[in-house]
Amino acid sequence: MLVGAQLRRLRENGHITREEAGEAIRASHSKISRLELGRTGFKQRDVADLLTLYGVVDDDERAPLLALAAQANRPGWWHAYADVVPSWFDAYLGLEQAASLIRSYDVQFVPELLQTEEYARALIRPACAGAPESEIERRVALRMERRRLLTGQEPATLWSVFDEAVLHRPVGGPKVLRDQIRHLTEVAELGHVTLQVMPFSAGAAAAATGTTAILRFPEGELPDIVYLEQLTGALYLDKLADVERYWHVMNRLGIEAEQPAATTALLHRALKET
Repeated sequence: MLVGAQLRRLRENGHITREEAGEAIRASHSKISRLELGRTGFKQRDVADLLTLYGVVDDDERAPLLALAAQANRPGWWHAYADVVPSWFDAYLGLEQAASLIRSYDVQFVPELLQTEEYARALIRPACAGAPESEIERRVALRMERRRLLTGQEPATLWSVFDEAVLHRPVGGPKVLRDQIRHLTEVAELGHVTLQVMPFSAGAAAAATGTTAILRFPEGELPDIVYLEQLTGALYLDKLADVERYWHVMNRLGIEAEQPAATTALLHRALKET
């Protein structure tokens, strides 16, 4: 998606149509559209020909984008879990790994990046009723791998708001919930993680139910993306008007929810009561 966004910017700056770009690589304008949206892989020759068409002829200017295109064609680590990752979620995993900032809102459960292994297993097992134990464990392993996003050398910044009900819903039983809340108190101490609980006293929150996330990327070439998860699919929004609306909602949630220090106190109180 990043390579596609950069190619689109270069094409538009050169006032070149998709049809003209397609002719340059012996393809249709629809293929150019798919390339620019990041929905298909890249041939190095096609990227090189497009750069020439767009006036990028200096080797020092071409090399970074050609290298990025080669990197985009390599499968990510999560592709090893292709047997348990639906196609609509595969795109999110790639975006999540590339994001420098993730803001999320969850109503029913602890956000997936913050779940303990037992808590995740207690959620995944009923959601995959009838699946063999090996598949359930593969799904749990994938979720645990995703948590490394917050513990690497250059971790992503996570700002998560979740409903107070999450702290009282006995997913997996009292012990699992206690361990999960204890994990949240530990994660809340990380400098790149901000946790806020939406208290019962807040009434109706500014967002609808369900998992909502906004992802921002470090290079600045890729627009912010809103991810809306549904039962059997997801929506990815990148239109400026949509993204701005959701940023407004996220900011409202950040105001309405307990502030981080109060959230930490609330977590410790919930831990004693569980």
